[in-house]
Amino acid sequence: MKLLTSLADRLRQSLERSRNVLNDGLNALLGGGRPLDEALLEELEELLLSADVGSLTAREFIDLIREDARHGRVATPEDVRAALRRFLEEALAGAVCPLTVDARPTVVLVLGVNGSGKTTTCGKLAAALKSSGKSVVLAAADTFRAAAIEQLEEWGRRAGVDVIRQTPGSDPSAVAFDAVKAATARGVDVLIVDTAGRLHTKSNLMEELAKVKRVVGRQLPGAPHESLMVLDATTGQNGLAQARTFHAGVGLTGLVLTKLDGTAKGGIVVRIHRELGLPIKLVGTGERVEDLQPFDPKAFVSGLLPE
Repeated sequence: MKLLTSLADRLRQSLERSRNVLNDGLNALLGGGRPLDEALLEELEELLLSADVGSLTAREFIDLIREDARHGRVATPEDVRAALRRFLEEALAGAVCPLTVDARPTVVLVLGVNGSGKTTTCGKLAAALKSSGKSVVLAAADTFRAAAIEQLEEWGRRAGVDVIRQTPGSDPSAVAFDAVKAATARGVDVLIVDTAGRLHTKSNLMEELAKVKRVVGRQLPGAPHESLMVLDATTGQNGLAQARTFHAGVGLTGLVLTKLDGTAKGGIVVRIHRELGLPIKLVGTGERVEDLQPFDPKAFVSGLLPE
């Protein structure tokens, strides 16, 4: 079900820093009539690595260009740029997967380390779903972080949705239990559960999140229907490590990438999908409540590398 409108211009704006690095680098590298030789290919690989697409992806593209050049399919700078756009779009094609909100209530667990934009994403998602006609309830199951409950309540006020909460330090599973019970009794369409986000290196966090997931599943068979990890696009390799840990501990259904506007290495999106094999369900493109949209590979590649 398509609930959010893809806004290519907003995505393009958020990718300005990354576009400047990659696009300007390509212009400098491919301009001046340089031959498509091994020296140029080596510099092209370095440029892709600087955009954080990952070494395997960069090498795969260079091998592709080398092969195409050998057979006369690539000869000009324009050919190289077009080939890179196609390659990136194909690399990201499998990342597309709509948010599943068909069950009633649909339970969405939102996970991620502190500072990733997790609670903000919960609020933006609640606002977007409500604007699409869905009834939504938020659950403040991040009971450990100072002011997390108040932050979620503020988002609830902005989005015009109720927040199920207990006192700070309460058992997160108890909050989730009460929230599922309330959402079911009220006939709510979507329940969004904000979970704890202490450092991924602490094993007790994974145990706590797994417990929340079990409690939700016992209360409502089939739930949670989505387990989304919010990943800060500026964190690079550390973000990949975080996602692997969360996926192993909880089992993720997809990713939400935030802070694309804060990185000059937008190629990390390609790397994240290819290395983790998880769909990218949503992307955050700014601070405004409307700056959350479904991931669109074509719009992303166009914003990163315009024609």
